[in-house]
Order: sequence, then structure tokens, then C-alpha cells
Amino acid sequence: MFSGAQISLYPMADDFVGIIMNALSALDPYRDRLRIETDDISTLLVGPPEVLFPAMRDLFSAAARTGVHCTLSAAISRGCPGEPDEAICQSGHLAGPMASLAERQKTALAAVADAPTMGVFSVAQFSLYVMGQGNHMDEIYGCIDFLKSSGTFETSKHFCTKLNGDTGALFATLEQAFCGFGPPEGHVTIDLTVSANSPSTR
Repeated sequence: MFSGAQISLYPMADDFVGIIMNALSALDPYRDRLRIETDDISTLLVGPPEVLFPAMRDLFSAAARTGVHCTLSAAISRGCPGEPDEAICQSGHLAGPMASLAERQKTALAAVADAPTMGVFSVAQFSLYVMGQGNHMDEIYGCIDFLKSSGTFETSKHFCTKLNGDTGALFATLEQAFCGFGPPEGHVTIDLTVSANSPSTR
């Protein structure tokens, strides 16, 4: 299995380079469990979801703590048939047989309840895609039911769902959506935008 994310961080400040460079230190605890490649458009993070989502959470939280308006854009994927398997991506989240939808929803809610508090309020919109499955809408509707009980759900929008909350709970919700819905060996993707400190809310 291959899992990873192409991410881009956008601080809305003159010193955006300094904010990004300082925030990158938040990835240091994860560097031995991720493959990280950066070019002039985005940064690729390759690794298991239980490392990938906390790393994105910590990176975004570090930038947002500066108080400037920050956004994170990410394309997240697992199980893509066009990508080779990588040992670094082995995940306890995606091992074993697929539990019932109700069991997976219960597990996901417990994980969000146990999420750490980061002290950064954020909003996010995302779309979940369960690829190549005849029952893909059952999985997506099951995920939506989980989201509505997660404590981070704000509203449904055209083509996506809007969440809000502390970044700890927010990224835990996203991790559970990514790992808990769709078969463990299946191709699942998320299109994600996260925002903090937006002047639009003032």
C-alpha cells in the first residue's frame, strides 16, 4: 500500500518564507517515519496515515500560531493502483478485515474524542472519494453520518463538507474519514483545504 499527501502551506504575510521555514521544524519528530520531498509547488509526505495526519496537524498548527491567516491545501491518497507499495507506509489502521460500518463509525468517534488539544481553532472543507467500489456511496454516506456526530461538523456544502474546531480534533476527524471508510486495501482520496485566522470571520 502507498499512502501520502501533496501539501502546500500559505501564510498570508510578508514574512511568509520565515513562517513556513519555522513551521517546518514541527515535522522533525516525524522525519524518520516519513519520506519528504519538496519542489517549487508542493511538499510530498509519504508514510502511514497515523503519522501523516499528525504531521500535517503539527505543521499547520505551528504556522497558525503566528496569528496570521494561514491555509493548507492537500491532496491525500491511499491505495492508488498507479503507485508502488512502500514499506514506510505500512499501517495498523489499514490492517485486517473490514469491520461493519457501525463498528467503524464507533471507532472513529472514539479516536476524535481522544485527540490532543492543540490550542488552534481552524476550519476545513474536504471531499472524500472512495474509488472503484460499487458501494462507494454507502461508504461516503457512512462517513457523513460519522462527521455529523464528530463534534467538528459545521455544514454540508456543494461537493464538500465543512468542519471546524481545534486542529487536534479536526485532523483526527480527517484521519478517521480517510482510514475508516472504504476498504482497507482500496483507493481512497481526500481533497482538503484548512484555514485559520481568516479575516473574513472578524
